[in-house]
Amino acid sequence: MSAAPSPWPYPRWIAHRGAGKLAPENTLAAFRLGAAQGFRMAECDVKLAADGLPFLLHDATLDRTTNAVTQFGPAASRVAGEHPWAELATLDAGSWHSRAYAGEPLPTLEGIARHCLANGLLLNIEIKPTPGTERFTGEVVARHAARLWNDAPVPPLLSSFKPEALEGARASAGHLPRGLLLDSLHGGWCAQALGLGCVAVVLNHTLWSLETVREAKDAGLRCLAYTVNDEWAAQRLLALGLDGIITDRVDLFSPG
Repeated sequence: MSAAPSPWPYPRWIAHRGAGKLAPENTLAAFRLGAAQGFRMAECDVKLAADGLPFLLHDATLDRTTNAVTQFGPAASRVAGEHPWAELATLDAGSWHSRAYAGEPLPTLEGIARHCLANGLLLNIEIKPTPGTERFTGEVVARHAARLWNDAPVPPLLSSFKPEALEGARASAGHLPRGLLLDSLHGGWCAQALGLGCVAVVLNHTLWSLETVREAKDAGLRCLAYTVNDEWAAQRLLALGLDGIITDRVDLFSPG
């Protein structure tokens, strides 16, 4: 018999990194665009500055989505987590995408939290540690999330590919829901998620099948998929009964 999962407060459709690729990822501009397309929930990546402040960025390095090379010079460290927030706050995180977003700054987790809470938006925070700081990043991000969403009716969903980050999150804010991210399956993947106290597994969408959905649901886990950008893939997942679909294509799918 399947385990009965607790009520799931999140919508099925989730905007990847704010608005996928239509605006510079992990910026306030992206969050605004995703919400304008009707999405009530977004996903973002959060890591720590050198002084411990949580901010939004996907990559370990600054090169792809900021002007760090120009701003700091070619000899400066490219690793985002090696810079204090005072330096990171000066970067342009929009020009790489298009001229319309030139000057868009990197947001802090606190800034995004305030935006989401003020606008009734829900959030999936992917904990994205600088290598070597996995557990500590999980602890700090979860602690900040618990403080920022203290009075919110629906807390953020914390997820990570790094089990150590999820362990850290559980240690500092065990009441916040967690999801294990996986890009491949291994024996005992459901047991691992349960052992980390997770309520969900978030798989590469190609890994979901009747069998994997059944295995997860029998374990009492919710099923989410990333990153779904084609109509055929979305329809397949909807037919399988997935609980969450993360997409870049906020212009293609109607989340209503």
